[in-house]
Amino acid sequence: MAEQESLEFGKADFVLMDAVTMPEFMANLRLRFEKGRIYTFIGEVVVSMNPYKNLNIYGRDTIEQYKGRELYERPPHLFAIADAAYKAMKRRSKDTCIVISGESGAGKTEASKYIMQYIAAITNPGQRAELCPLFPQSRVIVQQPGERSFHSFYQLLQGGSEQLLRSLHLQKDASAYSYICPGAQLKCSINDGAEFKAVADAMKVIGFKQEEIQTVYKIVAAILHLGNLKFYVDGDTPIIENSKLVSVIAELLSTKAELVEKALLFRTVATGRDVIDKQHTEQEATYGRDAFAKAIYERLFCWIVTHINDVIEVKNYDTTVHGKNTVIGVLDIYGFEIFDNNSFEQFCINYCNEKLQQLFIQLVLKQEQEEYQREGIPWKHIDYFNNQVIVDLVEQQHKGIIAILDDACMNVGKVTDEMFLEALNSKLGKHAHFSSRKLCATDKTLEFDRDFRIKHYAGDVIYSVTGFIDKNKDTLFQDFKRLMYNSSNPVLKMMWPEGKLSITEVTKRPLTAATLFKNSMIALVDNLTLKEPYYVRCIKPNDKKSPQLFDEERCRHQVEYLGLLENVRVRRAGFAYRQSYEKFLHRYKMISEFTWPNHDLPSDKEAVRKLIECHGFQHDVAYGKTKLFIRTPRTLFTLEELHAKMLVRIVLFLQKVKLPLPHKLSSSSLNHPCSPFCLSCCTDSRFGYPPGLLCRWCLAACSCFAGRWRAAELIRSVPPEVLPQLRAKVAAMELLKGHRADIGLQRAWQGNYIALKPDRAQSSGSFTPVANELKRKDKYMNILFSCHVRKVTGLGASRDQTDSHLDQQDINTECPEGLVGLSVSNGKDQLVVFHTKDNKDLIVCLFSNDPSNDSRIGELVGVLASHFKRSVSAPAVGAAPVGSGALSEH
Repeated sequence: MAEQESLEFGKADFVLMDAVTMPEFMANLRLRFEKGRIYTFIGEVVVSMNPYKNLNIYGRDTIEQYKGRELYERPPHLFAIADAAYKAMKRRSKDTCIVISGESGAGKTEASKYIMQYIAAITNPGQRAELCPLFPQSRVIVQQPGERSFHSFYQLLQGGSEQLLRSLHLQKDASAYSYICPGAQLKCSINDGAEFKAVADAMKVIGFKQEEIQTVYKIVAAILHLGNLKFYVDGDTPIIENSKLVSVIAELLSTKAELVEKALLFRTVATGRDVIDKQHTEQEATYGRDAFAKAIYERLFCWIVTHINDVIEVKNYDTTVHGKNTVIGVLDIYGFEIFDNNSFEQFCINYCNEKLQQLFIQLVLKQEQEEYQREGIPWKHIDYFNNQVIVDLVEQQHKGIIAILDDACMNVGKVTDEMFLEALNSKLGKHAHFSSRKLCATDKTLEFDRDFRIKHYAGDVIYSVTGFIDKNKDTLFQDFKRLMYNSSNPVLKMMWPEGKLSITEVTKRPLTAATLFKNSMIALVDNLTLKEPYYVRCIKPNDKKSPQLFDEERCRHQVEYLGLLENVRVRRAGFAYRQSYEKFLHRYKMISEFTWPNHDLPSDKEAVRKLIECHGFQHDVAYGKTKLFIRTPRTLFTLEELHAKMLVRIVLFLQKVKLPLPHKLSSSSLNHPCSPFCLSCCTDSRFGYPPGLLCRWCLAACSCFAGRWRAAELIRSVPPEVLPQLRAKVAAMELLKGHRADIGLQRAWQGNYIALKPDRAQSSGSFTPVANELKRKDKYMNILFSCHVRKVTGLGASRDQTDSHLDQQDINTECPEGLVGLSVSNGKDQLVVFHTKDNKDLIVCLFSNDPSNDSRIGELVGVLASHFKRSVSAPAVGAAPVGSGALSEH
């Protein structure tokens, strides 16, 4: 924590919240967003808010600020998590992965771009970043309200030259194309024309050939044209309504128009030795067209990613020269989706998030447990919601929803979505996380024969079974694969290797869409398990893309389904903060005389222990082998407050030092090992004789330094718990020596006599609750001094007063709370006068029965004087029970 953001920006780490509740989480999130702080930590997780504006926080200067720094040494940032992943890879020679999740519009793509920008800036040839492709195919053909399709479509139309668009048979108006028409009506801050040029330049830099770039444009254009194809049936014959588009698509895909038309309207089926062409219905043709469009885009995406990974891979890799070949994976994945109408696509996406959430919690717990074990800290079991039961509900073999859906798709004869729902009701009717209208007849939020509900970790989601059967079937028929494999374009041919098989060679039933998705998720999780994961959770602050608007309900929904509060609870279940002893000392050593400027204890661990005990935090920490663990955020904030106050005092001290020399000496120069040598030079003739004034100052300075050093060594030997009492006695002696005979130096000073050594049992019982109420009301920390008193009204004598004369020996200690000083007599009485700004002085007589002649005047004076010397904030007089007096420390 070498640099802390001011609390005016909220808590930089959600783990440091006073209470782990949703209202406090949301209040901190809102405050940071409104203050322009879009990044916040949850331990080693970064929560990222989309600012909907450009921020100047990603330049070369910012990269240098985070390079090589520990995670908490700089304010929260994507660069912090990227550097942590890079350092983990280098130090432990282990593959790492940064998982970026969140819903559409939350800024995932931008986050992944900045992370890869940082890694590219700091990486060396021995390590590389690897892109992990996983994206929602359905977005190619349909988008949710308020969303655009993939940027590449709009960039090509807006940024492509007239000549390029003419060669692709395209026009600039995006609303002319069915697949992307809804997004064309939306206001967008993205400059598609400029982005098109930037992408084209980047592809050239990374090594794409011109013909490869042209192929990319042709594939994107072909998808746009596919979306405009319309089908109808004339009798029993399926027909393409706008057949001219078929020739355009065939030209772009470097194949023949008649082959494209046949693949769109017919499916080739092998029955034994016979091969027949089965006509599509209008609906089947539409599904086939959409499946083809999604598949083309996915193959293009995977080809680009593979091409980039091949380019950045180190060639002729030699482990003896470069070390172990390690990888940083950057995974940009879609977030949980809950819409008004949730279908098969949302079911797959939410299953993906359910699976990743399970892995996320398990790995966070695992990392915590491993760190505790490494440091020798006892591990306590942490209760958390284990969503394995929901994952099993979806993916379990023979019993899960995907298995039941596959069974329905493989049944002979006409199988409807309603029949699939009936099978779910029959086999999952007793599952706690599944329900439907048939199972809950009174639940009117569910429609009969259409809806079922899954209780996800992020909340309940109602799915409509309409289209589940058709979408799950492999509508990307083998005909399309053979069509693309036989293309004369070598890039396209490379993307479809399975098209090499003829229809008679394809004997195995193709896997369904849900099973393919499940298998890819299992493979992804297995891959992530082998890597050390880091997480970025992206949040969309509003749906209007406004940089000022924070939609509370919208953000809370995302916080819930991202499991952020659960993450905080897991992290907070043990210790809120941990830091190596060396780093901890580097920041906080100035707040203890035992560690400032340098300690002479056997180890940094012992020095930290001494510092912690000095401030009374020993019950809120644990000492690991290499790290200090702090349990509650309050202790950390108190340390930060002490650090900030001491920093001000040090700066003021250095500014006040005026020496008879051209330059002031800094504390670092006085601690330099060469300092004694430099001072000795003043009296050595070999270096010439200095002016008399300088010589006298050097001798006086050396004498002063030696005295202070000797005093510091003596103080180091004093136990920490005795130091406050010793300081108070020294302060009392400095003020009262020669003015008062008995100041109580020979006895132990206990301070809070009413609580520790009550003189009147009948009143001491009520002291503690009243004192606690004052603590809460006046927000002070400790009671400096308390004892029973008798109040004196003016200078008249009271029953126990032995000398009414007051000596004007004044203790000049300023107090902004109204107390400006106090006076005591030079006799044996226990009279004290508290002087206030409004001249309403308070005269009291300290009362003691144990022993009756126990003088507490010296202790009162010493405690106050010592505290005022060491504290920036002043003490206040707190009202204790009647007949009692207490001084409190703020």
